[in-house]
Amino acid sequence: MESKAREADQVPPWLQSLREEIERLSGRVAALEAAAQAPVPAAAAPPASAELSPQLVAVIGAAVAAFLGKKAHLRQVRLVGGSSWAQHGRATIQASHVLNVRHE
Repeated sequence: MESKAREADQVPPWLQSLREEIERLSGRVAALEAAAQAPVPAAAAPPASAELSPQLVAVIGAAVAAFLGKKAHLRQVRLVGGSSWAQHGRATIQASHVLNVRHE
């Protein structure tokens, strides 16, 4: 035990502070790793009959106005379920490809 006390006296203060900082960071890393391994609850999808908040409608209107460059009148906003947006996006990308077909 005395050897550890003598060893601690011989360690420069900057090295001792580095050791303490490494111990503190090791504890934080262990806590983060434990949190990362915890199961994450899945986000619940809003029900199809849920109404949109006025703030959300205002944000959608602002986005449409920014895209069009002028104020637009929103007549209807509804939630669309399923993967129709993804399917439409894939179809658009596939249609944009130029296929060079050689006729020999």
